Amino acid sequence: MPQPYGLLAEVTHQCPLHCVYCSNPLELRGRQDELTTDDWLRVIREAAGLGVVQVHFSGGEPLVRGDLETLVAECRRLGLYTNLITSGLGLTENRARTLVSAGLNSAQLSIQGDAAESTDLVAASKRFDKKQDAARIIREAGLPLNMNVVLHRMNLPRLDAIIDVCVSWGAERLELANAQYYGWALRNRDQLLPTKAQLDEAVDVYERRKAELAQHMELLWILPDYYEPYPKPCMGGWAQTALTVAPDGVVYPCPVAAEITTMEFSSVRDHHLEWIWSSSAAFEAYRGTEWMADPCRSCPRKELDFGGCRCQAFALTGDAGRTDPVCMHSPDHHLIQDALVRANEPDGAASGELVREELVYRRPSMSARRR
Repeated sequence: MPQPYGLLAEVTHQCPLHCVYCSNPLELRGRQDELTTDDWLRVIREAAGLGVVQVHFSGGEPLVRGDLETLVAECRRLGLYTNLITSGLGLTENRARTLVSAGLNSAQLSIQGDAAESTDLVAASKRFDKKQDAARIIREAGLPLNMNVVLHRMNLPRLDAIIDVCVSWGAERLELANAQYYGWALRNRDQLLPTKAQLDEAVDVYERRKAELAQHMELLWILPDYYEPYPKPCMGGWAQTALTVAPDGVVYPCPVAAEITTMEFSSVRDHHLEWIWSSSAAFEAYRGTEWMADPCRSCPRKELDFGGCRCQAFALTGDAGRTDPVCMHSPDHHLIQDALVRANEPDGAASGELVREELVYRRPSMSARRR
């Protein structure tokens, strides 16, 4: 039985931003459904008992929770490394001090682009200034400043400028995460999926800036798997290295598995985390390679990519057991090819103002409205 080393604690779905690429499920959980402080303390202890060594506090926006310091302090007591994944909105000097005093080890700040206009377009918020303030606050609190930007057709042409912003704010590490099409991003895929020309140009920018900044900032490039011949290995395989606890206590092998509506996932309200990890039907369903059918079963890559992403397979085909359509050998690969054809049509390159009215923003009021 593999041991998980990471816990993604999604403590809330509440968020001041409404990002069109958010990986949260379309059915967002309300505050009334969230685990209590005592529930989360128990989850953290059970995770440590499982072998978890890192806890990443996420959401939504985790700063919405007033008990975040209590949860961080419990992690420190147990010797766990803690990371705050934040939009920066709501982070004050005092809040940063109390979190660091509680034992917070690092923070990852997200931005949507290099200016207020891009933040407004993608997240329906004009508070780019608050993100800059948050970067300063994180550094002054003595935390390493890690940053993240999701890349898509509306901001890829601004990659140089985005990197410049992160350098000027003092980032030590920048994750350039090409959009992954789950949840809200899948609903907005036609507006977000870049052209091949955009992507090639961005790769050139990344490689040039990575070399330039090698002594100052670490740059990471997350592959855009729609343009790859083989799928990503999906967190090292289903239920192999990490687990996610959602705001309502339901446990998933990855942050987007809630979208697999044909599976029943267990909750920490009803079961011990160890049982969920080691014995629940959902976690056992796609662990390893025995579950695979062809073409995966006979593929020499099956121990490398594990058939690809189960969530993506379900999102595109309705069957989590099928080969990830990203794979060139998948019988469903045409679904990816069709999307790429649309993205690369001569008149298909999106610019911000042209697509704003077509974007579906992440809002609780939109959760129940499916296309």
